Amino acid sequence: MRDTVIFDFGGVITSSPFEAFNRLERERGLPHDLIRRINATDPDDNAWALFERAEIDAAGFDAKFAEEARVLGHELRGEDVLSLLSGDIRPRMVHALDWLKRGGYHIGCITNNVPAGEGAGMSRTAEKAAKVAEIMARFDHVIESSKVGIRKPDPRIYQMMLDTLGKPAANCVYLDDLGINCKPAAALGIHAIKVTGEAQALDDLADALGVEHGVF
Repeated sequence: MRDTVIFDFGGVITSSPFEAFNRLERERGLPHDLIRRINATDPDDNAWALFERAEIDAAGFDAKFAEEARVLGHELRGEDVLSLLSGDIRPRMVHALDWLKRGGYHIGCITNNVPAGEGAGMSRTAEKAAKVAEIMARFDHVIESSKVGIRKPDPRIYQMMLDTLGKPAANCVYLDDLGINCKPAAALGIHAIKVTGEAQALDDLADALGVEHGVF
């Protein structure tokens, strides 16, 4: 029986930062998806990877990201991108968390984040950080890459959640907006859902749990 749901945060509980990335690219006259392209280059040791494992600080990220952009022929500072990381909270996803809690489900959160902004959601204001903290308090357990020094898609971070919750993989559902992060979860035996939108995610979650659509 699936009685545990594990969520990514950015792009699942909040809107995807990729939308904000694309807006910045349009405003600066930069190629579409340049930021994602930089992130995908040398994915285990680039500026993003190092910062999400807290192996460099914000200043180091700012400079290293700028170097990586320059290699691709563009000028873009890391600090300009950091301001875009905190997405908008999706109310239906928060309602789903509350429904799951009331129904006796266990819920966890695994988030790749960086030691910048305020709190786990990397918020740029104290007000936003407080709202994110209220959401995080709903989870039975939260794993932040910048605190444990491991980031998705490293299989160890998923196993860490299973061990902490004391749940076998077969009991769990995992939601993430990146396919590369869903694959290791699925390989462990977790039912993985790739999130492309709020309604799609909640419908797929209802199917995975065997409950009616619209209950969330």
